[in-house]
Amino acid sequence: MHTAPKKVINGWAMYDWANSVYNLVITSTIFPAYYESVTGDGNDATVNDTVRIFGREFVNTSLYNYALAIAFLIVAFISPILSSIADYKGNKKKFLFFFCTMGSIACSAMYFFDKTNLVYGLFCLIIACIGFWSSLVFYNSYLPEIAAPEDQDKVSAKGFAMGYIGSVILQVICFVFVMSPKTFGIDGGKAAQISFLLVGIWWWGFGQLALSRLPHGKPSEHKKNEGSILTNGYKELNIVWKQLSALPVLKRYLAAFFFYNMGVQTVMLAATLYGKSELNIPTTNLIIAILIIQLVAVPGAFLIAKLSEKIGNFRALMITICIWIVLCIVGYNIPRNGINQFYTLAVLVGFVMGGIQSLSRSTYAKLMPETKDTTSFFSFYDVTEKIAIVIGMFSFGYINELTGSQRNSVLALIIFFILGLIMLMFAMNKQKTEFA
Repeated sequence: MHTAPKKVINGWAMYDWANSVYNLVITSTIFPAYYESVTGDGNDATVNDTVRIFGREFVNTSLYNYALAIAFLIVAFISPILSSIADYKGNKKKFLFFFCTMGSIACSAMYFFDKTNLVYGLFCLIIACIGFWSSLVFYNSYLPEIAAPEDQDKVSAKGFAMGYIGSVILQVICFVFVMSPKTFGIDGGKAAQISFLLVGIWWWGFGQLALSRLPHGKPSEHKKNEGSILTNGYKELNIVWKQLSALPVLKRYLAAFFFYNMGVQTVMLAATLYGKSELNIPTTNLIIAILIIQLVAVPGAFLIAKLSEKIGNFRALMITICIWIVLCIVGYNIPRNGINQFYTLAVLVGFVMGGIQSLSRSTYAKLMPETKDTTSFFSFYDVTEKIAIVIGMFSFGYINELTGSQRNSVLALIIFFILGLIMLMFAMNKQKTEFA
């Protein structure tokens, strides 16, 4: 196959530009800090603030982790149904529009979240998370359709780079509101709420530009007379699972991805609350650190893609996983109020964050067999990813509640990375055997 025209590639990458503001502002910076402030007691000396909800007392950071785990569990459950319908009707573009709209509305609705309506805020968080990650099922499935195998690493990296650049631009705009609220005649809380509204507008607006350039899907002819489209997705997952027995390299790679992705995604989702509540890093410094991560991630994604060209995808992934293990150890040992150490950690995390995400996606696309049902295969990939996140986030929150420290949760993530590294070694050795 040939890589699609530049207009299509740019349109595909533009959706990353559109939705990555959710990942930065809502997941990584302003929303977690705002959540911690409205659920905390206002005393910086308190490591674990608690809230009471549904008749039970929770550590506020653990409750946040549990809410995200619920969202990812829902995404893992509905993804097969959605991909089945998209394959059957060839309407992945419509689903991409739907979840883009749902997620952006939920982000905008966070404008009304304050300390008086915690349940409402968590509900918006869950819906926004579902919208973001469900849209990625369809967005990712476009990659093998618009890019030839030899171009997939580069195109995937371009998407992530566009996402980082776009998200940083809006983050800077939001940063101005949050850091100088009095200039605009508002307080800090209102500045954060305005940021959530801007995320929704940005995501939806640029999302429409991206959608206007993406091709329409084609219905899968062989599925038209095969049972219910509501159950076909799970049947497709079962088919993909059975095909993996004949694809031992891909099977081992997915096992590796399952484990190391538990660590990667949990770090990304829990980092801000860890810095805010465990390390007592001020909100301003947290936002600066996350901006550093985004800026470093752009060259990091491209450099690791270049590294993969020289030494192969598996070896490049193994190097990045080893770096992640070191970073967990560093993160565990950062002292409270260690702002400079936190900045150093942010630089290193940023470098490997974009690279491992981009390379993981393109490696999977390369290892996939030739098929027209790319959505089904990427649905399997996404379900694997989401279940890993559910386990990672729940483990992080539970270990925090059990031991009274998020540091122990960070240390436990090393186990996930080591297991992923071992499975990746198995995959690489199997690949060598097959081509020997």
